[in-house]
Amino acid sequence: MKKLLQIAGGALLVYIVIVMGIAVIPAIDLSKTPPGPGVKPLTALQAEGSVVYAANGCAYCHTQQVRPLAEDKVFGRPSAPGDFSYQTPELLGSERTGPDLSNIGNSKPSDVWQYIHLFDPRAVVPESVMPNFKFLFHVVATVPPGETAVPVPAAFAPKQGKVIPTQQAKALVAYLLSLKQTPIPGYTMNGGMGGMTSAAPATVPAPTAAAGGGYSYDAGKGQSLFMANCSACHQATGEGIPGAFPPLKGNAAVDADDPTLHIHTVLHGAHGVTIGGVAYSSVMPPFADQLSDADIANIVNYERSSWGNHAKPATAAAVAAVRAKGP
Repeated sequence: MKKLLQIAGGALLVYIVIVMGIAVIPAIDLSKTPPGPGVKPLTALQAEGSVVYAANGCAYCHTQQVRPLAEDKVFGRPSAPGDFSYQTPELLGSERTGPDLSNIGNSKPSDVWQYIHLFDPRAVVPESVMPNFKFLFHVVATVPPGETAVPVPAAFAPKQGKVIPTQQAKALVAYLLSLKQTPIPGYTMNGGMGGMTSAAPATVPAPTAAAGGGYSYDAGKGQSLFMANCSACHQATGEGIPGAFPPLKGNAAVDADDPTLHIHTVLHGAHGVTIGGVAYSSVMPPFADQLSDADIANIVNYERSSWGNHAKPATAAAVAAVRAKGP
C-alpha cells in the first residue's frame, strides 16, 4: 500500500511540475506583457460583442493572428504579443475559410457595411461562402424611434418591412470595429519570424512611388488592387450599394478632368459625403499608409477608365503631390 501511494504521489508530483512548467508559469509571464500602442480595453458593448463572436463560432472560420509570412501581408503587420493584452480569452482561431480579422476595424470601418455583410454576406461579397446571420436582425414594418434601418440591397432585402439590428448585432459589430492594428515602428518581418528588425526606423514612412519616378498605368494591377481593396463596398460593377456606398460609375469626382479630389479620397478616405444628391454616412478608410503612389494611381486610373468612365488619367507624381499636402 505504501509503495502504491509513493507511485501515485510521484505521478501527481510529475503532473504538477509539468502543468506549472508548460501552463501556469508561462501564463504568469505572458500576463505581464504591456499593451501595444493604441491597444485599449474593450468597452462594455465590445466585450458583449466578443461573447456573441465566440458563441456564433466566428473563430471557426476567421483568425485574429497575422503570421510573419508574405502571404499574410494583405491582413496587416505581423501580430505582436501586446495586441492581445485585453483579449481574454484570445479568439485567435486556426482556420481561414474567411479572411483574418485582426485589422477589420481599419479595413472595413463602416458599421453599415458590417451590418449588410452579417445580414447577407453575398450582398457585398458575391463570392462569399459565409452563412448569413439574419437571426441577429429584426424585420419591422416601421422603424422604431432611435433606430436606423440597414440599407440592404433590394435583391437581398425582405419583400416587406425594414431591417434593423438587434442588440446582439450591435454588440458584434462594435467588437469587429474594435479590431484594429496600429503601426509599431521597426516591427516587421524579420527572417521567418515577426520581430524588431536590427535597424528599426524611428518612424514608419508612408509608401511612395518606386525610385526613378517612372510610371505607366498597369490595368491588370489596377483591377486587382481595386478588387482587393474597393470592390466590397463599391462592387465590381462600380455601381456601389444604393444608400450605403456611392457608385463610381458616372461619379463626378471620378470622371472629372482634374483627378485631385479622386486621389485625395483614395489616399485619405471620406465620411459623411453627399454624391449625386444622396448623403452617405458610411466610412471609407484611407489607403495612404498602405499603398504606394503607383498603386494609388493604378486604382484611380482603373476607376477612371471603367464602367463607361473616360476621365483623364492620373500620374504617380500627381498622387505624390496630393499626399504631400496631407489630409
